[in-house]
Amino acid sequence: MKRIELIVAYDGTNYCGWQIQKNGITVEEILNRELTRLLKEEIKVIGASRTDSGVHSRGNIAVFDTKTRIPPEKICYALNERLPDDIVIQESREVAPDFHPRKCNSRKTYEYRILNRRFKDPLNRLYSYFVYVPLDVEAMRQAASCLLGEHDFASFCSAGSQVTTTVRTLYEVEILKEGDCLTLRLCGNGFLYNMVRIIAGTLVKVGMHVYPPAHMKEILKACDRRAAGPKAPAVGLTLMKIEIEEGETHYL
Repeated sequence: MKRIELIVAYDGTNYCGWQIQKNGITVEEILNRELTRLLKEEIKVIGASRTDSGVHSRGNIAVFDTKTRIPPEKICYALNERLPDDIVIQESREVAPDFHPRKCNSRKTYEYRILNRRFKDPLNRLYSYFVYVPLDVEAMRQAASCLLGEHDFASFCSAGSQVTTTVRTLYEVEILKEGDCLTLRLCGNGFLYNMVRIIAGTLVKVGMHVYPPAHMKEILKACDRRAAGPKAPAVGLTLMKIEIEEGETHYL
């Protein structure tokens, strides 16, 4: 028996998120089904990030155990032949048998894209949040800077989360502007339920001058979801990469 790691990219438009559920098809379900067919044994993957319905990924991590004799680095090629066009395995490799992608120290990077222009762009409708009101990008950057470092992010967590602590550390918080597209980039040691989308929705309110930039500190201090802005749509969110931290070496 060996454990295989997959780097999984997907367009989340047609899926009800990562995790298997009763109300629709999910990325996890597709991977389990096609791996089981390919390897001719029951396979159940473990994902590093349980992305929500409509959320995209360039680098989610999944692992599974198998008895197959197929070389680990070749599994991605065989599996991609079976997967739908909106799910693609970027890499496959053998890892330590006890490696668990949700029980190790890692850095996750998310990007949230906002299209800020007068009219919608039909070619970007599945990958960005359209906002027609002109946004004050500098005010948004000032507010975003308040989020750097370790904080209690309870104000940016949707109800229903079952975490033991809402304290997280953000190592990078950037807002990049290219033409009429804004990209919010967040890198941290973990993210709460809907945390990035609530941060994005709150920053949009800052950009609209509904909140002053300094209000972000008050929102953090409140530790109350009602203090923050609305949750931005899933369509703009992409999990870019997950980096396993030094000291968590797991490759064979």
